[in-house]
Amino acid sequence: MFQPKEHLAPSGYLKIPTQIDEYLKGCKFLPSLNNEKAEQRNSTYKERFSSLQNLVLIMFENDVVLIPKETAWFGFYPDGSFNNVLSPQETTLYQEDWIGLRTLDEAGKVKFVSVKGGHLRISRSDMKTYMVPYLKAKKKSTISSSISQLISSASDTIKEALGLNHGIVLLSNE
Repeated sequence: MFQPKEHLAPSGYLKIPTQIDEYLKGCKFLPSLNNEKAEQRNSTYKERFSSLQNLVLIMFENDVVLIPKETAWFGFYPDGSFNNVLSPQETTLYQEDWIGLRTLDEAGKVKFVSVKGGHLRISRSDMKTYMVPYLKAKKKSTISSSISQLISSASDTIKEALGLNHGIVLLSNE
């Protein structure tokens, strides 16, 4: 039986570096999203993510929701320790390119941005500086279409990660 709390609760996003085995066994959402389970790596997911034209990762300097705040950039603690946050480039996710982040970064398509403020508290000025330039080159209709496609794709990916796609394979492991 589907239990929403098993898939959507904040605990579905909790990764404790000293309990990695438990996290990989018990957490259904985040390990799938990050392509962390070696036996279940999804090459199509990686291919789609790495095909982005640009990826702007915004870290909020006073974030108390994401711990460590560097997770906004895919940085994290080393497995087994709460010491010394690793930069994104130092993580296994990046080095083994589980989701295509390294591919994007090496192609110069990732922008690591740090802004003042708390979680998701981005100022209009920072929006104009860090987000609008990537939208300006597109026509309004193209932006609307792109946003609709992104939302649809994200929805499909989440449904598949949660096992709610009723047998429809959206992301193959080929």
